[in-house]
Amino acid sequence: MSRQRRLQTGVEWVELTTTPADWKAADPALLATMLTQLHLIRAFEETVLELAGEGLVHGPAHSSIGQEGGAVGSIVALRSSDAVNGSHRGHHQFLAKALTHVTDGRMNPAEAISAPVQTVLQRTLAEILGLAQGYCAGRGGSMHLQWFEAGALGTNAIVGGGAPMATGNAWAQKHSGTTDLTINYFGDGAAQIGSVLESMNLAAAWKLPVCFFIENNIYAVSTKIEESVADTRLSVRGQGFSIPSWRVDGMDPLAVHLAMEQAAAVMRSGGGPAIVEADVYRFFHQNGPYPGSAFGYRTKEEEAEWRERDPLLRLAREMIALGQIDQAGVDALRETAQAAMSAAVAELLEADPESAGKRRIRPELWPDVDFVNVGVRGDASELAGARTLEPVGYSGATETVKFVDAVASVMDRRMSEDDRIVVMGEDVHRLKGGTNGATKGLSAHFPDRVLGTPISENAFTGLGGGLALDGRFRPVVEFMYPDFMWVAADQVFNQIGKARHMFGGVNPVPLVLRTKVAMGSGYGSQHLMDPAGIFATSPGWRIVAPSTAADYIGLMNAALALQDPVLVIEHVDLYGQTEEIPAGDLDYQLPFGKAGIRRSGSDVTVISYLSMVRHALEAVELTGMDADVIDLRWLDRASLDWDTIGESIRKTNSVLIVEQGAQGTSYGGWLADEIQRRYFDWLDQPVQRVTGGEASPSISRVLERAAIARTEEVVAGLERVRAGLGGR
Repeated sequence: MSRQRRLQTGVEWVELTTTPADWKAADPALLATMLTQLHLIRAFEETVLELAGEGLVHGPAHSSIGQEGGAVGSIVALRSSDAVNGSHRGHHQFLAKALTHVTDGRMNPAEAISAPVQTVLQRTLAEILGLAQGYCAGRGGSMHLQWFEAGALGTNAIVGGGAPMATGNAWAQKHSGTTDLTINYFGDGAAQIGSVLESMNLAAAWKLPVCFFIENNIYAVSTKIEESVADTRLSVRGQGFSIPSWRVDGMDPLAVHLAMEQAAAVMRSGGGPAIVEADVYRFFHQNGPYPGSAFGYRTKEEEAEWRERDPLLRLAREMIALGQIDQAGVDALRETAQAAMSAAVAELLEADPESAGKRRIRPELWPDVDFVNVGVRGDASELAGARTLEPVGYSGATETVKFVDAVASVMDRRMSEDDRIVVMGEDVHRLKGGTNGATKGLSAHFPDRVLGTPISENAFTGLGGGLALDGRFRPVVEFMYPDFMWVAADQVFNQIGKARHMFGGVNPVPLVLRTKVAMGSGYGSQHLMDPAGIFATSPGWRIVAPSTAADYIGLMNAALALQDPVLVIEHVDLYGQTEEIPAGDLDYQLPFGKAGIRRSGSDVTVISYLSMVRHALEAVELTGMDADVIDLRWLDRASLDWDTIGESIRKTNSVLIVEQGAQGTSYGGWLADEIQRRYFDWLDQPVQRVTGGEASPSISRVLERAAIARTEEVVAGLERVRAGLGGR
């Protein structure tokens, strides 16, 4: 008969419950602070629901009423340099962090409202109403609340989307030599989401001081937790990742505080992450001022039972029993909190002159509509004064290198001079420079800043985003293949790409994302895409695409100096090319937003990038057409060299856009539309295009070749242009 032995994880998982002794031992100042914060947050949320009922909140109003105990209990003892981020239901977390920041974590029910506290209440309400004085200038609203000064990293409308960012912030805290920590708040629905689980694994593997705080409120909109998971004790997740975990009654703020004290001790001492699960209950529906019973998925009896456990009532009863306050004091605190919210509302609203008995937002408080696109990205002023070099026509001394060696060398150079740069990705630290040699030598020279990651694109991409937003580090994230960005699409597009604009247009996001196009290598449909078209039509990203080693050096140096996220696209066809670069010079930048003219002519403007530039030059020679060949180098809409493009089009009156990849994700489709609108009067024929086929490249050598463009397809494109010119 087989022998069996019960296995154990070796990591603590405890349920913490307070006793009368805990309440007696608790610092009265702590209890007073928590009670004050709870009442201010409750009055704030009631005001939000009132305004939502009047139609004055544009968008959702995800009330946290009932769940305040988890936020206040876990945040009240934090430092300002500790950080939090949360979910779409995050008013209570943001307010708890902001109030703790402006009061140094000490509040008195009898003197609850100071000028800084009133400002927090008003500016937070203004943000939810979409007003210019809000913390994110009205752009964030209810679901995207950020105030870096207070350690509020930003709440998040994507369920589970904040976990990788929080993990990145914790990496920065640890590697900056602090004992600070980060808390990521999410609900029962997010506890099953890949980005959260990936982040738990990464945080545990790297021992990062991040707490995954689960607000288990039983319902995901209307779906009950029992319908979604086999074990409703969601802190069980920690057992799978060797993360110590606590489970508490979230309606008991002191229990939450005590659990967080224990969890914080682990994190601050270098023990790695923690999980805290707080059982809470939202008193209202997912959104708006009605209870869940109004929609039929909860009973009135269930709601009444949970209301008896209201954290405001629980804390007040305990303090009254201890003689620290009386009911009159509690009632006075509630009145004070309501009065503070009335004062905030009075600053933001006025009587509606067109509707008797109704209110409206003061018109002068709305953001200026000219602000709509400000801050999608920075203005690139950080590049001013940089030493630039134009490799096209360079006549100085040169040396011969392989393209891929230039990739590794320029990163080595920058990392030796800037200890903020951190490189991460799958296998970047092994195989003598990753799968292609692009990080050769880096792990030997900078072992603590070259991070080989698990296969978890969501987690390590978002971690890079958290590092970038923190500001103390400059992450370089590698996608082994661009198709993998779809695995991390939320972090790439919803988080990193939108972060600057969404949170007010101020905070920089200095991140470089490297990837390679591998068409022709036989890796098939899920490895060979060109990402340029997707990124060009997604806000926030800058894009560079070098066709020569000399250009790569200058573009990577510029990318690492920019305060925006930059996609650096490489091509495997170029890696093995032997080329000339300026001798002994790895420090120049390519002129910002400047295309390269690889050939001058008068018949047609050929526009391309990456390896297709060489195919275009070959095709021009084969056809004998007199062409301008423009190497874009900078591809995003804010960096395109329209001066060079426009001058060429006004000369040739015809355009051929050349790219290698599939039609559906094409960069040229967007570019052709823009050119035809800008230069319609100078065009003698429609913009012509060379692309691959509709299908992604296949494994079969012949089908792959048929699916992509090379010299022969460019020749055919030039012949179409020639025909449109009447054969000249």
